[in-house]
Amino acid sequence: MPHARVNDFTIRVATVNGSGSQSSNLVLSNAVFRLGVPVAPKNVFPSNIEGLPTWFDVRITSKGYRCRTRDVDVLVALNATTWRDDVAGVKAGGMIVHESAYPVSGETQRDDVTYFAVPFTEIGKKNFENGDLRKYLVNMLYVGVLAELVGVDEATIEAAVKAQFRNKPAAVETNMNAVKLGIAYAREHLPKQDAFRVERMTGKTDGTLFMEGNRAAALGCIMGGCTVAAWYPITPSSSLCESFIALAQRYRVDPKTGAKNVAIIQAEDELAAAGIVFGAGWAGARAMTSTSGPGISLMAEYAGFGYYAEIPGVIFDVQRAGPSTGLPTRTMQGDVAFAYTLSHGDTKHLVLLPATVEEAYAFAMEAFDLADRFQTPVFVLSDLDLGMNAWMSAPLPYPEKPFDRGKVLSTADLAKLDTWGRYRDVDGDGIPYRTLPGTNHENAGFFTRGTGHDEQARYSENPQTWKRGLDRLVHKHDTARTRVPQPIADDAKRPIGLIAYGTTHHAVVEARDVLREDGLEIDYLRVRALPLSPDVASFIERHERVYVVEQNRDGQLYGILRTELPAHLIGRLQSVRHYDGVPVDAHAIVEPLQAAEREPSLSTE
Repeated sequence: MPHARVNDFTIRVATVNGSGSQSSNLVLSNAVFRLGVPVAPKNVFPSNIEGLPTWFDVRITSKGYRCRTRDVDVLVALNATTWRDDVAGVKAGGMIVHESAYPVSGETQRDDVTYFAVPFTEIGKKNFENGDLRKYLVNMLYVGVLAELVGVDEATIEAAVKAQFRNKPAAVETNMNAVKLGIAYAREHLPKQDAFRVERMTGKTDGTLFMEGNRAAALGCIMGGCTVAAWYPITPSSSLCESFIALAQRYRVDPKTGAKNVAIIQAEDELAAAGIVFGAGWAGARAMTSTSGPGISLMAEYAGFGYYAEIPGVIFDVQRAGPSTGLPTRTMQGDVAFAYTLSHGDTKHLVLLPATVEEAYAFAMEAFDLADRFQTPVFVLSDLDLGMNAWMSAPLPYPEKPFDRGKVLSTADLAKLDTWGRYRDVDGDGIPYRTLPGTNHENAGFFTRGTGHDEQARYSENPQTWKRGLDRLVHKHDTARTRVPQPIADDAKRPIGLIAYGTTHHAVVEARDVLREDGLEIDYLRVRALPLSPDVASFIERHERVYVVEQNRDGQLYGILRTELPAHLIGRLQSVRHYDGVPVDAHAIVEPLQAAEREPSLSTE
């Protein structure tokens, strides 16, 4: 019997799309979580139709790591099409629970793993008369088998089932019956094993919850005062607006009259959605849309209009691999440079880069304040991994500060002024004043123009006027450098530094631990927004070499850094990139850093 792995292994479930396996996998994840053991579920599903392959990883980790791992210790194999490759992916010493009809011979016969054959299909036919329901309940069979094999008690599984089907209480009994069948079969027919065990822990998950980033962002929109949402469905962002709709039905209703005080429009396309957002922003509402890369492409012209006309609006980009409709269910950080300069001519936008569920929530609120304060489009760049996967999270705090509506002139303000200029900088920060439609004053001109205007919002093509306007927009952008979410650094002034952003952070946390055990200490700075804070250049200045880690092919943040840094700092940067569409793991960072920092004879494979 191999050495026991307690609260430190990864389960991979290989099944087919449309089989209902995600509910079963979330039940399993939730049950482990209820035992106080940190868990990181990752739905690795391809962009295909029902019946084609899909995988779901449940990482059980007492150290609380939240990133994906490439290691598979326990395999549940329920897809004959991928059976051979799935077996090959299991680590030596691993365990394979599989449909008993699958042959264990030739390439699928291994001496370094343990097989547990279960007649899932036969049990399903014998116990579930409804053929349509059967394929879903078979998944609950493997939950029961796994629970028995790794030591998750029945009561904990039942609590997880009730949580999963809290909106369908009638389904709880049926699903639990399937779980019990799996438990009973494992007890009677499968040999006892202790290689992989889940044991109750304390102090690791206390006070935490499970939530997807898209739902957290939607809640942040509610708390941030958003009253207009315009969207067009697109994977992986759809659940953000769907969650906002559900929350608005509860929290955007007048308690006395029952009237809704929110406008939600499913537009004919992303172009129209962006137009609605900036129209609402001009009128004084807090408005947002959510989309992904293909939708961002369609919003380019409106993004530029919002930038030059100086109209607030919030755009959530839940990034995926692209372009066009390519790989909508793969995660990437490939829109960073695109969103930062989206549109025609010279534009630079405010871009927020959340890494956690807590930040998806907080940055959603912050985005509306920043959009109003700087009178500009604000992009919140999440990704599929954060947006659609369930994450352990601290509770989301109720906001304590009031909304920042920025430089809006009221009737009383206007009464004190003889004249004002819509696009005039009077405070030295590059941000002008504006009025909102409906302001009751003769000077409350709601003038708005795109690129060709002077300080009074009058049409102009005068070259010097145009240049002054562009320079002021640059100055406003520079003002934002210290107002957007600032970087977070762990800096002990070691020679080597590392910069990352977004969900790459979670792989960095584990990678630093691995490198530390190998004798390599590395400082770390996480960028949380664009434009870059002055702290980024200061961090690079203090280090001899700085690795910029990101999930795209071309090193987009690396490129932005090289454009904006002083020349003497550029040579200190090295790019580390992960771009296969699967969430980055720690080894994707450890291996290139070891190769760069060690002699070849000391580097690991």
